[in-house]
Amino acid sequence: MRAPKPISISGAPRAKALRLHGTIARDIGVRIVSGSIAPRTVMDGEIAASERLQVSRTAYREALRILAAKGLLESRPKLGTRVNEASAWHLLDPDVVSWIFSAEPDPRLLSGLFELRAIIEPAAAALAATRRTREQLHALGTALDTMAAESLAVEAGQQADRQFHSVLLEASANPFLASLTSGIAAAVSWTTIFKQRTAPLVRDPLPDHRRVYAAVARRDARAARAAMADLVRLARLDTTRARPAVRKRSAVRSARRR
Repeated sequence: MRAPKPISISGAPRAKALRLHGTIARDIGVRIVSGSIAPRTVMDGEIAASERLQVSRTAYREALRILAAKGLLESRPKLGTRVNEASAWHLLDPDVVSWIFSAEPDPRLLSGLFELRAIIEPAAAALAATRRTREQLHALGTALDTMAAESLAVEAGQQADRQFHSVLLEASANPFLASLTSGIAAAVSWTTIFKQRTAPLVRDPLPDHRRVYAAVARRDARAARAAMADLVRLARLDTTRARPAVRKRSAVRSARRR
């Protein structure tokens, strides 16, 4: 088999260069968050890595900078570039969230993500119920209508789902909660995609969202908090059931009962 032609960004358009080092960063990032590259591992030097990957040294260097900015790597003089412990990762960075769900997510990270959502989103919904504007309520309703029309099986429905959760955080009128919007939206999006990776959704989550909307619409903070807590709890249950190992055990139990 003929060896692949080395990739070089020399003289290439800037957009192509960005795509290349972004792809390298994603490939390495996925290996780090999946545990394929363990914490404290020293990464290959630029020369060795660029030759192995058949890319330019510039592309590899830029990829490492991306990963360092997201907390996955740390460079130290004379010690090289090492993989950080998970405690240093920027776990709500949208790219890092997507890398976590690129394969089977680490159960600890999955559990931690839903614990965070269970803390943040019910509180945000309660605040949104008392602080939301008419425009924000309209945006929530529009998102629900799109989810109903398109379903969560397609990008338009998934985008509307992200919009629903994002508007709720913004409607809390708390700048610190609102700063979590991109991370929470990424978590919502990627868990929805993950749940449908091997089979269609077994449960329609739209009624859960409608209950949150109804409570926010009537400015009932207590009901909004409870409805969002229930939404996150059920989403966690659906995501757990969607994990391949869990689905396999369920299929075996079903077969035995027949």
